[in-house]
Amino acid sequence: MKQSISKFNKRLGDRLYSGSFLAPSLIGVMVFFIIPFLVVIFYAFIDSPVGQNFVWFQNFQRVFGNWSFQRAARNTLMFSIMAVPLAVALGLVLAVLLEQKIPLKSQLRTFFLSPMMVPVASVVLIWEVLFHRNGAVNDILTSIGAATGWFSFSPIEWFYSPYAQMPIVVLFLWRNLGYNMILFMAALNNIPRDLLEVASLEGGSNLYIFRTIKLRFLSPTILFVTILSLINSFKVFREVFLITGTTHPYGSLYMLQHYMENMFHNLDFQSLAAAAIIMAIVMIALIGLLFVIENWYGKDVEG
Repeated sequence: MKQSISKFNKRLGDRLYSGSFLAPSLIGVMVFFIIPFLVVIFYAFIDSPVGQNFVWFQNFQRVFGNWSFQRAARNTLMFSIMAVPLAVALGLVLAVLLEQKIPLKSQLRTFFLSPMMVPVASVVLIWEVLFHRNGAVNDILTSIGAATGWFSFSPIEWFYSPYAQMPIVVLFLWRNLGYNMILFMAALNNIPRDLLEVASLEGGSNLYIFRTIKLRFLSPTILFVTILSLINSFKVFREVFLITGTTHPYGSLYMLQHYMENMFHNLDFQSLAAAAIIMAIVMIALIGLLFVIENWYGKDVEG
């Protein structure tokens, strides 16, 4: 009996000892993540922070019926549809290219990683100069159109035109391609070389090897890169705000974070909380769908 009590006390002491190391992290997660998230959920179902009367789904109905929210959701969706597949595909292409024996490989790798070290404010300043009405992009396009005769181009104010999202997509790709490329290069190096050698000896073409072997082993990394790019595509508010200097930019640049920022300035915390929950649910659903696709496509890799 005394021996069993001694063992129990020892196990309890070990757990308390281990828990003492985990406690700061657990407290930090509770204070800075879980409790604020529960507060957001609470705000989404009340009429005001003062009255705190439950109105259930009325705030969600009001947000869905709001024209500004509809425009912000549509613009964010269109931006993600354009930017995320390009970020994943181009990052994979660069990784495959730099895997080959080409000259200046190290310099190219450094070149694509350099945007990660440049402050956002400096990048935004460069983009304002490039895409200004009298900037380099308009000059280049006008010169190409005049020289080739294929099209006629007149200088435009990019950030106040129907093409306003295009410079932001280019900026998003420029900022994220290097990181995606490094992740893909690491995954390519972890593919078993014996499989690649056997496939090559059996007469498999490079395209066949890439499609049937490399893509299969890259599926977890593709999932991870896609999720990162998707999350980053929902956070382009910083770049857009620094470029336009307003929380009410030109139509196609008005994103979900602009809507939530404006609700915060208007002290409409109920709409802000409801919009945040809707955004979180959409992202969870998309990420869950990506996991299902990856599990189906890469399920036989381990075998």
